[in-house]
Amino acid sequence: MPKKRDGGGLSKTQQAAKFLGVSVLAGAVLAGIALPAAGALGLAAKGSVEGFDEIPANFKRPPLSQRTTILDAKGGEIAKVYSRDRTVVDLKDMSPYIQKAIVAIEDARFYDHGAVDLKGVLRALNKNAQSGGVSQGASTLTQQYVKNVFVEEAGDDPTKVAQATQQTIGRKVKELKYAIEIEQELGKRKILQNYLNITFFGQQAYGVEAAAQRYFSKHAKDLNLEESALLAGIVQSPSRYDPVNAPQEATRRRNTVLQRMADLKAVSQAQAEAAAQKPIKLKVSRPKNGCITADDGAGFFCDYIRKVFLSERAFGKTREDRLKRWNEGGMTIRTTLDPQTQKAIQASVGAHVYEDDPVATAATIVEPGTGRILGMGQSRPYGFRGNQTVLNLSVDHDMGGGVGYQSASTFKPVIAAAALEQGISPEQQYSSPYRMPYPSPVAQCDGGSWTNSKAPAETAENENRTEVGPYSMKEATAKSVNTYFVQLIGEMGICPAVKMAEKMGIKQANGKPLKQVPSMVLGTPETTPLTMASGYATFANGGEYCSPVAIDSITDARGQALKVPRTSCRRAMSKKTADTINTLLKGVVEDGTGKQAGLQGRDSAGKTGTTDGRYAAWFVGYTPNAAGAVWVGDPKRERQMYHITIGGVPHDKVYGADTPGPIWRDAMSGALANRPAPTLPTVPIGAPEKDKGPDSGRDQGGDGDKNPGKHRPGRGHDGDDKPGGGWDIPGWPDFLGGGNGGW
Repeated sequence: MPKKRDGGGLSKTQQAAKFLGVSVLAGAVLAGIALPAAGALGLAAKGSVEGFDEIPANFKRPPLSQRTTILDAKGGEIAKVYSRDRTVVDLKDMSPYIQKAIVAIEDARFYDHGAVDLKGVLRALNKNAQSGGVSQGASTLTQQYVKNVFVEEAGDDPTKVAQATQQTIGRKVKELKYAIEIEQELGKRKILQNYLNITFFGQQAYGVEAAAQRYFSKHAKDLNLEESALLAGIVQSPSRYDPVNAPQEATRRRNTVLQRMADLKAVSQAQAEAAAQKPIKLKVSRPKNGCITADDGAGFFCDYIRKVFLSERAFGKTREDRLKRWNEGGMTIRTTLDPQTQKAIQASVGAHVYEDDPVATAATIVEPGTGRILGMGQSRPYGFRGNQTVLNLSVDHDMGGGVGYQSASTFKPVIAAAALEQGISPEQQYSSPYRMPYPSPVAQCDGGSWTNSKAPAETAENENRTEVGPYSMKEATAKSVNTYFVQLIGEMGICPAVKMAEKMGIKQANGKPLKQVPSMVLGTPETTPLTMASGYATFANGGEYCSPVAIDSITDARGQALKVPRTSCRRAMSKKTADTINTLLKGVVEDGTGKQAGLQGRDSAGKTGTTDGRYAAWFVGYTPNAAGAVWVGDPKRERQMYHITIGGVPHDKVYGADTPGPIWRDAMSGALANRPAPTLPTVPIGAPEKDKGPDSGRDQGGDGDKNPGKHRPGRGHDGDDKPGGGWDIPGWPDFLGGGNGGW
């Protein structure tokens, strides 16, 4: 049986013996080049030998970090993102000149020696001893490659980078051991290829392909002699020999490389001299790295893609794993972004809200039934200067957004859907006074109740004093009558509304649970355009909610497909309920508060919303094939929208109808241009009966003779001793009580 080998074709005994010499050599190199105090050599070498067996036998080479390209749904480029601007190419795709130039200037005996160049070490020791300093090194290309792998693995961590480059005997021995292993495993051509792909050429360019693109706007395979010599010269000191900022130094260094190539017969003397006479001709391509380079306002969506990648376990068990995979790059990510929709959104928000306005706007459009995010934009550009921002106003806090914005009356359809699911008729009438206290007690999900315990009692009121019922659900939705929905949640309780919101994917942007209070009917939950667009898509999709998705496919640097998360769909409500909401919300854009958002020639439905104090305004709506949400407000939630000019248009007060509505209309019109216009399924809602008879109404009071009717427990008060079944709250006027079919 042959003896067990440990790399290099040597027995373990022979390998250890050889590494005694290597460790001494490492000490000599370090002593001669960086540590003049050579007296410590013996002790350092001894420690190196003792630690040799502890060095792992296999040299791990992590994938080189490369550019990741993010594409839209049609294959158009959104942006390139990378921690290292690098494109890995084969040796055959590198000019022969760059191969010869890098060998000539960095390791002339590359093809003649092994992992360690003993002649080079002795030459360096002699040269440095004569000069009294460090004027020459002795690392081979293989050793430099190993060191670069350590640096690459360290990433952007300064501590790890320092450890990977520190001048110590231990690091040098580790470098030498792995260099020997690499020489035997890969061979010269592969080492040269790897070196040219990993090394830094300055100007953020890693690898020769990126360097060729950066300095000359061409591929590495097309580099000529003088260009190759220039790049090869940069490697020793990328800042000193930077041809962009130090052209004279770069020229001198280039000519040194050319002469070295001639001395080694890599080119003729005539070729070298001719090339040296030529001035440096650069055609610089500035790095276009990151989402800031995205067109049509897609920078926010681009950044959202990164957040999605880092949050999905499909791309790694831990966030650290996913971040490492993202930084490695080399991926092609095809997203759901529809270029027509994105252009339409950005055109609309830019036309209606200027980037330097005191308020901003954000809009998102999704596809019902698939959850695909088709477009995402906002009025303030992506960036770090002036009016720019990297805060994505369309998404939740943990995905790059803020803490969310009160959804206002756009939350009312959620209440209506919950009521319909509880069996409450869309023809249900309530007295809907101009002002009223919140009902109390109101059942919550945990079995407890919310009580109106403040003094004075918490109240709700309508937008105008003329808005006084009775109203049916259809009228109340079209006119956005607050007190109708307050009475409605008092009838069914808070829990059904909370559960419906959860089923529709509507949640707080800060990740906290929805507050179980009756005021939620007025839109106290703080949400985002993406959340609301996805929620309303449930109505367009026959009552089935589909979670939003942004990625269609991913391929890695080897062209292999990665598994990507798909949308998750669930039944949130019956189709009948969804179709009924369609009927209610069509009324909003046809005859109600959302008329300015109506689309020409296609079915649409939606709801306006304006928060208390006018800190924000909304329009959320949908067609059968697109659902969109538009928010307008101050991202800091400080500026009230009274007496304000937005997009050049003065407003005494901003409503959901007059600013978000037209933004939604124009964005949706552009997004759906030349696309099918299916109709929304609806159900007829008849006129409510005027007289339901004694005791027949659901919270319609009684029969006018102190008969409480069908009230929930504790709700059948006389209302200041007036006939009917209203509330008896001292100090409140009689219109809150019975007789008029009120409470």
